[in-house]
Amino acid sequence: MTLFLGLGIAGVVLLVLSLVFDGVLEGLFGGVLDGLFDGLLSLPVIAGFLSMLGFGGAIVLGTTGAGTVVATICGVLAGIVAAWLTWKFSRALMRDQTSVTPRGEDLVGTSGSVVTAIPADGYGEVLLRLAGQPVKLAAKSAVPVGRGTEVWVEAVLSTTSVAVRPVEH
Repeated sequence: MTLFLGLGIAGVVLLVLSLVFDGVLEGLFGGVLDGLFDGLLSLPVIAGFLSMLGFGGAIVLGTTGAGTVVATICGVLAGIVAAWLTWKFSRALMRDQTSVTPRGEDLVGTSGSVVTAIPADGYGEVLLRLAGQPVKLAAKSAVPVGRGTEVWVEAVLSTTSVAVRPVEH
C-alpha cells in the first residue's frame, strides 16, 4: 500500500510542478513530438494518470483485501480514465476563444459627445465607446465644436487623440 500511496503523492507533486513549469515536457524534445500525441504526453495528463494509479490502487488494496495485481489493474484503469478526462478538459480549455481585442482604428465611424469644447485650432475632449467601454480621448476638429455636441470620429490621429466632425441632424 505504501508504494501506491507514494505514486499518488508523486502524481499530486507532479501536478503542482506542471502548474509551475507549464509546457516543459512538451518542449523537452525541441518540438520533435509536436502534434504526434496531441497533448497526451502533457505533464497534467501524466500527473492525473500517476496520482489515480496510486490512490486508486491504494483504495482497492485497503478496502477489498484483493491482491496487488488486482489493485494495480484497478489503479491503471482509474489512471486511464483520469488521464483521458484531463486531456479532454485541457483540449476544451485550449479551444476556448476570446473576442478580438479592440483597436484604436475601431473608433472610426463611431459617435460620441464632446466633453470639453473643441476650438478650431486646438484640441478638446470627447467621450466615445470602444467595445462597450467609455473612452475619453483628445479630439481635433476642422470647425469649433461646443460642449455636449454629438460628433463622429473621422480618423485616429494617435493612441490618445482622434479627428472628429459634428453630426448634422
